[in-house]
Amino acid sequence: MPSVRLSAILSDDRRRRRWGWGTIAALVLLGVPSLWFAMAYGGLPRLWSHHEHKLIGQRDQIVSYTAQDIPGDPVNLRLIGERAAIDCAFRRAGWSGADPVDWRSALGIGASVLLARPYPTAPVSPLYFADRMQDFAFQRDAGRSADKRHHIRFWQIGPRDWLAAATFDRGVGLSLFTLQVTHHIGRDVDAERNAAGALLQASGAQMIDAQSSRVTPGWHRNGGGDKYRTDGMIHVYRLGGGC
Repeated sequence: MPSVRLSAILSDDRRRRRWGWGTIAALVLLGVPSLWFAMAYGGLPRLWSHHEHKLIGQRDQIVSYTAQDIPGDPVNLRLIGERAAIDCAFRRAGWSGADPVDWRSALGIGASVLLARPYPTAPVSPLYFADRMQDFAFQRDAGRSADKRHHIRFWQIGPRDWLAAATFDRGVGLSLFTLQVTHHIGRDVDAERNAAGALLQASGAQMIDAQSSRVTPGWHRNGGGDKYRTDGMIHVYRLGGGC
């Protein structure tokens, strides 16, 4: 009997240890994602908003901003003309208008990246200029999914007057600043600007000027923490009359 009781005690002890390690593993598996979500979509964005809001009035560069007022993608194009001419130029070149950001498009782009399937109208994240989110955007996949793509955002700043930010998404990851899931942009933003300019010229636009964005030439980081290099110039195009 004593040996039986000892065996039972040892068996109970092993079960308790298994339950103990199982509980710890479950807490880790559940706790780490919960902590990341709370930081990425709660605490860190609030901290950045508080920090960057104090600085935004001191900056005079022509750049876009994230919702947390962190300088985002560089503004590198200015277009003079009608919205219809912009739509025509990009659609004729095989680009698609980006869907608005909502839960359906968020699920769609997630499935596109994870399952490597096309999503030609995938949304782009909100960026702001003069406290306004982009009016519209175009994008074109550079692979089998929305993981890698060319895209361009547009803000209307006056009648027949538009600013734009053309960049290339090289893949999906976490933002350096907020840890949120985001696309990372390619480093050569001037090449994307020039490619968009060539697309516009093929549709009848003419480059009429180049103005400084007051961003110093060289290396910078966007709102996701991605390093990019630019000459700091905004190319100005007068659009053609239509298709």
